[in-house]
Amino acid sequence: MIPDSLRTALTHALNAPIRSIERIGGGDINQAARVETAQARCFVKWNPQALPRMFEVEARGLRLLQSAQAVRVPGVIAVLDQPAGLVLEWIGADAYVSRLETSETLGRQLAQQHRAFSTAYGLDHDNYIGSSPQSNQATASWVDFFRDRRLGAQQELARRNGRLHPRRAAQLERLMSHLDEWVDEDICAPSLLHGDLWGGNYLAGPLGEPVLIDPAVYYGDREAEIAFTELFGGFGPKFYAAYNEAWPLRPGYSERRDVYNLYHLLNHLNLFGEGYGGSVDAILRRFAGS
Repeated sequence: MIPDSLRTALTHALNAPIRSIERIGGGDINQAARVETAQARCFVKWNPQALPRMFEVEARGLRLLQSAQAVRVPGVIAVLDQPAGLVLEWIGADAYVSRLETSETLGRQLAQQHRAFSTAYGLDHDNYIGSSPQSNQATASWVDFFRDRRLGAQQELARRNGRLHPRRAAQLERLMSHLDEWVDEDICAPSLLHGDLWGGNYLAGPLGEPVLIDPAVYYGDREAEIAFTELFGGFGPKFYAAYNEAWPLRPGYSERRDVYNLYHLLNHLNLFGEGYGGSVDAILRRFAGS
């Protein structure tokens, strides 16, 4: 059932009568639909109990990625207030092109996106990673930013959620206090990151082009982005070959990869529970001992 308030909001935002609204599969958090007017087709997602400014900051992230002129993202049409939602350009996927067939292009284009730099790590506003708050208060140090805004923020959530038993808490504290042993500040740079780039957050567009969706944007070291693409898979060898041809990863990346992925695993531990505890503990044992 499509809420009447959504129809009203869409009619106003699109400045046209709605011909049809068809529910489609959304993510874990929001509801989604395809909307058609006489002039256009678009995608809308909404949530009657949306987190504060959730759709506003997603729209800002999409516009920032679009400004890099690297990987395509859906154009933002409108941010809705009642119900809270986001109206985007409809991306008509090519039924004959798999996402893996776009991965080589995505690798090249992502390297180009990562060459969009800032003067500091973070962003001028906070956003979300999934439904977890993501603090982006800017700092000049990548080690400080990743320790405090990423690992430290998840550490505090895990403490509140009862996910930090004594050994896990001690190992995480030890890893955070020695982060500069694995991350060399002098070779890092604040690149524009999608921030939540797993296999479910890119599509094959109508011309077979890669399209990024559902960002958690910030400026961070590019290795953190590439590391997350490896955590759950879905990108394929051509993606990594193309990225490294366009901009080779630095020596030692494979050692740092798990440190960076600890952020996402802690977030999954906080969102979904102890099923991710074993993966968190394996990384902590490796880098912080017993």
